[in-house]
Amino acid sequence: MNLEGRRESTNVDDRRGKKAGISLGIGGTILVGIIALMMGRNPQEVIQNINTNSGAGTESTYTPTAEEEELATFSKKILAGTEDVWTAEFKKLGKKYIPPKLVLFTSSVQSGCGGATSSTGPFYCSADQTVCIDLSFFSSMKKQFGTAGDFAYAYVIAHEVGHHVQYLLGTLTDAHNQMSRVSETESNKISVRLELQADFYAGVWAHVDNEMFSSLEEGDIDEGLAIASKIGDDYLQKQAQGYAVPESFNHGTSAQRSKWLKKGISTGDIRQGDTFTPAYNAL
Repeated sequence: MNLEGRRESTNVDDRRGKKAGISLGIGGTILVGIIALMMGRNPQEVIQNINTNSGAGTESTYTPTAEEEELATFSKKILAGTEDVWTAEFKKLGKKYIPPKLVLFTSSVQSGCGGATSSTGPFYCSADQTVCIDLSFFSSMKKQFGTAGDFAYAYVIAHEVGHHVQYLLGTLTDAHNQMSRVSETESNKISVRLELQADFYAGVWAHVDNEMFSSLEEGDIDEGLAIASKIGDDYLQKQAQGYAVPESFNHGTSAQRSKWLKKGISTGDIRQGDTFTPAYNAL
């Protein structure tokens, strides 16, 4: 990606080097990111298994590596891009975009949704409208999938911001309310619809950001689609246990994730991202 001269968002809470006491708040809901899937596990199980020891956060001397500082700068520029894009897109809808805060952490973090560790992966918390990331996740992506790159990393951030867009539009709250009233299998299907729409919104961001700043370079889109194809529930479950269990899918298949990301990139039109009306088997 071409990010030369791009501004960095100041809407960032840098907690790197701080230890957070981990305690899940009552009713707290965390949208866990890709690491849970990389482990072939249900994100809800990851949350349930998080260390619930309470305690105030402590701070220690922390010196980030040069690579980590580059990733922090990169993440701030991508966040700024999402702010510019979604401010413009919401204006078209007659709405005001209120950006989420980016929280950078190491090892563990406390959010409005409760506590989480690095193993949870990047996640969005609607309780305090934050996107939380341990930058070491990007190194894990490269090791786990053998593919990485700036657009792949940007896609991760844009996907989580996509959940924030859903929150502001009311989609996220409605979906969570529905999920609380149905069976686990049906709840998983609603989760898939949410995740695919967040993928679509990540694609919309890429399209509009490129129109605004000419940010996409040759190979970027292929890079994004390559990583999308490796974070589908079917691919990850087969890698982890040799077979897939469709009724447990909660993020979508590789084909679905690639499809909706590609659709967002190609159209750049938020109105074409309805993942809730189509029949589930047509997603």
